[in-house]
Amino acid sequence: MLRLTELTLPLHHAPEELPAAICKRLRISPRDLVRHVVARRAHDARDKANIKLIYSVDVNVKDEGAVLARFRKDRGVQQTPNTSYKFITQAPKGTKRPVVVGAGPCGLFVGLILAQMGFRPIILDRGKVVRERTKDTWDLWRRGVLHPESNVQFGEGGAGTFSDGKLYSRIKDSRHLDRKVLTEFVKAGAPPEILTEAHPHIGTFRLVTMVESLRETIEGLGGEYRWQHKVDGLDIVTDGAGARRVQGVHLNGGDYLEADRVVLAVGHSARDTFAMLHAAGVHVEAKPFSIGVRIEHPQSWIDTSRFGADAGNPILGAAEYHISHHCKNGRTVYSFCMCPGGTVVAATSEEGRVATNGMSQYSRNERNANSGFVVAIDPARDYPGDPLAGLAFQRHWESLAYVAGGSNYRAPAQRVGDFLAGRPSTSLGSVVPSYRPGVTPTDLAACLPDFAVEAMREAIPVFGRQIAGYDHPDVVMTGVETRTSSPVRFTRGDDFQSLNTAGLFPAGEGAGYAGGILSAAVDGIKVAEAVARSLVAGLNVAGLKP
Repeated sequence: MLRLTELTLPLHHAPEELPAAICKRLRISPRDLVRHVVARRAHDARDKANIKLIYSVDVNVKDEGAVLARFRKDRGVQQTPNTSYKFITQAPKGTKRPVVVGAGPCGLFVGLILAQMGFRPIILDRGKVVRERTKDTWDLWRRGVLHPESNVQFGEGGAGTFSDGKLYSRIKDSRHLDRKVLTEFVKAGAPPEILTEAHPHIGTFRLVTMVESLRETIEGLGGEYRWQHKVDGLDIVTDGAGARRVQGVHLNGGDYLEADRVVLAVGHSARDTFAMLHAAGVHVEAKPFSIGVRIEHPQSWIDTSRFGADAGNPILGAAEYHISHHCKNGRTVYSFCMCPGGTVVAATSEEGRVATNGMSQYSRNERNANSGFVVAIDPARDYPGDPLAGLAFQRHWESLAYVAGGSNYRAPAQRVGDFLAGRPSTSLGSVVPSYRPGVTPTDLAACLPDFAVEAMREAIPVFGRQIAGYDHPDVVMTGVETRTSSPVRFTRGDDFQSLNTAGLFPAGEGAGYAGGILSAAVDGIKVAEAVARSLVAGLNVAGLKP
């Protein structure tokens, strides 16, 4: 089978035009085309008056060798890559059970791959199963009642469950591990289109049922979940040469679990866990992240700005945008985690603080589009010296946002027109904010760093020239967005283990090695493989070679 890429057709092309374009591109007659399957479809809307669809297509032809020879110098005509996943090993008898801390996208795929290889992992999570967690999350959104251990950040599915469910990434993935992730998601109930769309997404409601299905798969393979089991400490031994190794974990309630292979997939908001690991001497470094707000526009404005007369076309769906600007003060302002047709949600996990995030369903049919509108932070510039200083930085601004919102988990909000003018908002305009449990019109400059305010005021008019209506005075900004990524990195070596603590495998977004559902899941596969190699190598050394 051949993979044909960069095949461009008009948005409104007829179905028969695709095979005709394949034949024209390969210079073959229609009778020589045996069959074709769409591998990927994207759109190019740079010219909104002439939007194009861009296909990658897998094709069977009668004389594949002749076609390959004819296009041997053409990178757009190659043999279809083998994207099937191959397990690196199977668990030998006598293997100790590895422990996975965290049941978000990364921990989920660590657990799944280990279970599929027969290692029967134990998965610990400080939160609850996804259905109970959903009820607790709605308590905050509807009634302003926070459950510190069961919320948008903590519990089955992790922070990705309450998001847009984006399933694309810019990571380098020569092994096609992303295909393994998407295939498992489809088995668990995701729509098959995620295998072919260039920018696939799922949405919260579907993610809930998917993580339940994946849990059943892991348990059916011998894996075990333990809910409301927070890891409060590590049991680390040091030998005579000073080498450190983990040999167990201490749990809330005083329990202890022996484990010499521990995966840390705790997510980007496990601040107390970060502090515990630092106190235990685990190597950690400060990592850049960003701070800003969620900005909301009517989705119809974004659709029209991006797609013109084709706004509303079901093939195109709800329009997205990705924009950035380098400011005079040396800061970069950019859009983050854009959620078409979605809502802004309360995403705090700590009492007395307000943090925002974006979420949407598979349909993406809510009134507003929202996006993070954020400013990059540099630890060396903004809080040098302390690897955990980013945690204090986040907490400081989230606490001010809590007060500015009314000290009841309402969020501070401001019209763009008022923000640019440097005056507090006393009311809102035609753009209705979606954040629950509600917003308080105020001055967002009171809960953002001065450098961020300066940069955001410079960037808004620039973005307004790129997207019609972006800088409309009634556009609403809701603060604060602080959890774009983990503020720390638990650095690991080539073997995926902590630089200074053997048997400890930092993983995913919380460890500083991913950003989003897909990249976290892919990292989970890599870490699961590293754990498996380590366990099998340990048995071989002990003379228990399978």
